Amino acid sequence: MIVDAHLHVWDPTRAPYPWLTSALDPIDRTLLIDDIAADLDHAGVDRVVLVQAADNAADTELMRSEARRHPRRVAGIVAWLPLDDPAAVERGLEGFASDPLIVGIRNLIHDREPGWLSGSAQNHALALLAQAGLALDFVTSSAEALGEIPGLAGRHPSLRIVADHLGKPPIGGTAQERLRWRGLLRDAAAHPLVHAKLSGLYPPQGDATAWSVDDIRPFIDDAVEILGPARLMYGSDWPIVVRAGGHHRAHAALTEIIGGWDAADRDAALGGTASAFYRLPSTPTIERTTA
Repeated sequence: MIVDAHLHVWDPTRAPYPWLTSALDPIDRTLLIDDIAADLDHAGVDRVVLVQAADNAADTELMRSEARRHPRRVAGIVAWLPLDDPAAVERGLEGFASDPLIVGIRNLIHDREPGWLSGSAQNHALALLAQAGLALDFVTSSAEALGEIPGLAGRHPSLRIVADHLGKPPIGGTAQERLRWRGLLRDAAAHPLVHAKLSGLYPPQGDATAWSVDDIRPFIDDAVEILGPARLMYGSDWPIVVRAGGHHRAHAALTEIIGGWDAADRDAALGGTASAFYRLPSTPTIERTTA
């Protein structure tokens, strides 16, 4: 089974997305599962994890609505709760407790000051996440943010943390930048519950289409060396990937690289790791509706 562990949906008529401007054409519009379903089928993707795209509850409710519409497609949801408000997090977790599709929480921390997650309120909230058995998706805009993960993992040793997009490695950068990223990833990986996603692997600056299989392969090889396949999971990063050459191009590149691994490692990266990390329900848990 192939699980896409990082897929977004959004609808600006139903939730605010302040970052979704005309500068992001052609993805600055409503994009839902129906818009990617054919590509998922073509790629052989069985199930997806929907990941938060805005710091508001309306975005989470949109994902839950899409899960109701596509119960056999959506395996889990990484929702939003305000991690700087522990009381609100506690209330939100109580509300999510009856929904097995809520498997993690994410905030757009790459839009915040460095170290934002280390605040006292945030530490309280992260302790609540760990207690509830939910994972934390850790999104970065550059590799340097990976340096925060060891501290977070040290303070919350039972919290499962996944670095989205391999922590934004310097694809197209210098050898020195790659060594710096490797060191930061290695430090994060010293904590056994830290995982990473093979997603969003295109240049962090400039032309997002300026990459090839050979450009991303060394970073995936590094991640395998440091984390091992059992702590890596495939994700498409759709619809963002549209601006980096498209879903088909990115999927083909990743599966070409992963296809050279042995069967057990390949199965882990393509679905087993995500299923275990997010504790995904093995079967659909809700009925299809038109909500």
